[in-house]
Amino acid sequence: MSDSEDWTPPRVWQWDRESGGRFAAINRPVAGATHEQALAVGSHPLQVYSLATPNGVKVTVMLEELLASGCREAEYDAWLIDITTGEQFGSGFVAINPNSKIPALVDHSTEPPTRVFESGAILLYLAERFGAFLPASHHQRTECLNWLFWQMASAPYLGGGFGHFYAYAPEKIRYAIDRFAMEAKRQLDVLDRHLAEHEYMAGADYSIADMAIWPWYGQLVLGRLYSAAEFLDVAGYRHVGRWAELIDARPAVRRGRMVNRNFGRPEMQLRERHSAEDFETRTWDRIGNDEETS
Repeated sequence: MSDSEDWTPPRVWQWDRESGGRFAAINRPVAGATHEQALAVGSHPLQVYSLATPNGVKVTVMLEELLASGCREAEYDAWLIDITTGEQFGSGFVAINPNSKIPALVDHSTEPPTRVFESGAILLYLAERFGAFLPASHHQRTECLNWLFWQMASAPYLGGGFGHFYAYAPEKIRYAIDRFAMEAKRQLDVLDRHLAEHEYMAGADYSIADMAIWPWYGQLVLGRLYSAAEFLDVAGYRHVGRWAELIDARPAVRRGRMVNRNFGRPEMQLRERHSAEDFETRTWDRIGNDEETS
């Protein structure tokens, strides 16, 4: 008999043991640093501290897209934060993100330097800083932000909900998997209905809304997330599939996927990124279905 079958919640919850599962060793009910660990700083004003999970990929895709568009001021250094070993609880990282989640960015072009945490906030910060990938007109800008914040509110159900209980939980709980699979499919249907009438999320133009949503839902339908494409029958969402493949073909997206990656095929891993030359030894001839983490 499993704990879930014979356990009654106490009147006051207390943390008396690890919860089990892949990330149990780094989960805890308090915030703050666990150890002293300074962050490296490279030569560019923009410093990224991240891992190539869907949330991390958003930011490196945005920066690679800015560079591809000719924005030389978007050059950046990207440093790997290994969340599986607890590096997000180092004192340097906690100082720039008190929530201890990747990604985080520091802009040293300001005095004092500006810290930006939460992936959606970083996308919006960069879009406004460089005047790119965010529509200028009132209605289109609002539509773009609608979908940006839709992703921020929705993806936890896909990642911490479905992904956790389907792929990482120490036991398979049917109620939890059914509940979050239903929600993941509802979200895919929301996207599919919208993309049936729009080329990109905010309309005719590629924007930060696409960069936020694609690493989660685009990679899900491309078979890269939680090995769940067949389970969720993603082939039925053909408009999401069309959009996912359109974005996947962009060279900047392919580069962004590699940055701060320490899992999957070796040729797809670029643990640190300091210049465009770092990609010269990497190839993306075969994108493959490397599974992402959240």
